[in-house]
Amino acid sequence: MLPWIKLATAQIPGGDELRLMQRGDEFSIKLGSNELMNSRLGGSEEALATLACKKLEGRIKPRVLIGGLGMGFTLRAALAVFGEAAAIEVAELVPEVIDWARGPMAALYGDSLDDPRVSIIARDVGELIQKGSGRYDAILLDVDNGPEGLSRKANDRLYDARGLADTRAALRSGGVLALWSSGPDDSFTRRLRQGGFAVNEVPVRAVGKRGGSRHWIWLAVRS
Repeated sequence: MLPWIKLATAQIPGGDELRLMQRGDEFSIKLGSNELMNSRLGGSEEALATLACKKLEGRIKPRVLIGGLGMGFTLRAALAVFGEAAAIEVAELVPEVIDWARGPMAALYGDSLDDPRVSIIARDVGELIQKGSGRYDAILLDVDNGPEGLSRKANDRLYDARGLADTRAALRSGGVLALWSSGPDDSFTRRLRQGGFAVNEVPVRAVGKRGGSRHWIWLAVRS
């Protein structure tokens, strides 16, 4: 078996070190002993976009905010399903991740980063949400490990009551907040409902419909 090779590192603001690893044509981004993402496991990240899009059927020019570039699974799926008139903003906190997307992992992304519908923004997604009153039809968050974060304590503010209020304000009426998590969280589901969202919970697989680990997606529609 081929060994893993460390290609690059990046510091998370106020946190630990990310490591970009490669083994053959497989890539992995790790934090300590935890693998945050793998180029062979993108099914649930793709579902984040496809499930959100189904909630927005009929919107001709949707404006979409994606929190976290990752390995581009959600972005590529969003480009495929939201249509030619969509405007898609991707907020990535760690600038090196954007560099990796245009460098060693460029083949994974294809031409998605240069699609005219896409804006890549090297900022905290929380800042865009706070300044985006009524701006978005969909906000897709694949940040950290979900409500129970691993990489950065500051990410918790996206999932607390105040953060959800900011997100609700950033959505247009009937807009959808889609959130990825490594697993379910009943207390977070209650928090979403208390925050004025109609909530569906969807278990999804990391590889297609049946393969890989089971992950969790919340689809929260703003009334």
